[in-house]
Amino acid sequence: FFFLSRPTKMTFVKLQKSKAYFSRYQVKFRRRREGRTDYRQRKRLVAQAKNKYQSPKYRLVVRFTNTQVICQIAYSLIDGDRILCQANSKELSRYGLKVGLKNYGAAYATGLLVARRLLQKVGLDDVYEGNTEIDGEVVSCEEGKKTYYVDEVDEDKRPFRALLDVGCKATTTGCRIFGALKGAADGGLDIPHSEKRFPGYDRDAKEYDADMHRERIFGGHVGEYMEYLEEEDNQKYKECFASYIEEGVEPDGLEELYESVHEAIREDPSPSAKKDFSPDKSYKRKAKLSLDERKARVQAKKDAKIAELEADSDDE
Repeated sequence: FFFLSRPTKMTFVKLQKSKAYFSRYQVKFRRRREGRTDYRQRKRLVAQAKNKYQSPKYRLVVRFTNTQVICQIAYSLIDGDRILCQANSKELSRYGLKVGLKNYGAAYATGLLVARRLLQKVGLDDVYEGNTEIDGEVVSCEEGKKTYYVDEVDEDKRPFRALLDVGCKATTTGCRIFGALKGAADGGLDIPHSEKRFPGYDRDAKEYDADMHRERIFGGHVGEYMEYLEEEDNQKYKECFASYIEEGVEPDGLEELYESVHEAIREDPSPSAKKDFSPDKSYKRKAKLSLDERKARVQAKKDAKIAELEADSDDE
């Protein structure tokens, strides 16, 4: 018996990406392709109402690197952004904080620094001193039909309003970005916010524990972990907190340290003076060899190698 196989039919496959698709394809913006800018977010932070006659819309830009926190007050023009004021956590060494420059406490201090520096620049530092007693609570007041996130609105000068720009960072509850936000708000800036993303907020119970937030601001969570490691694994404690040990920072002294840093920032938030840079002009670059000189150098190397090989053959 012979079995004849039935001819198979090709199933119909719809061509999803045809020539028409590719001829109409438009690439996304470069910074979107790189994953660096959320343009949906940026449009809403930058676009200003036309009846406000090109008055800038200021943003508190908070970014984290591997070593520091960067806070900037920026506004947008048609040809790019302009930075009105900036501060980073590496400047905190001037105020006494030399270790832990990207934790929650450092983010708060950097936000406080950029706020006080900006208000000093625009002449509002005496009018809006901010919240000097740090308790973790959200400060706001009503003026007319508008809510301002400061203690009290001055009759002559309204507070400086800025909007938080988080970039592509996930805005989870307790994120360090909100530490910088809280520092800037306590420094006297008018930044719209609520307690729902601060450490200590319970989403299920809809309750906010301000004391827990205050503990984070003063590095309580860092101190607890230092004490835990020192008791459980002393070797790991010495590795993880080597810089703390070198600077003589104890777990019990963190709150006093941060308090002194906050006081020093309020006394003098101005940036440090720029150092004059004078390049070293004593270095002279070697003159480029001509073609004949390069050929002569190669020939000299060849002659030396030939002489060496002949000497080895004679010895044998």
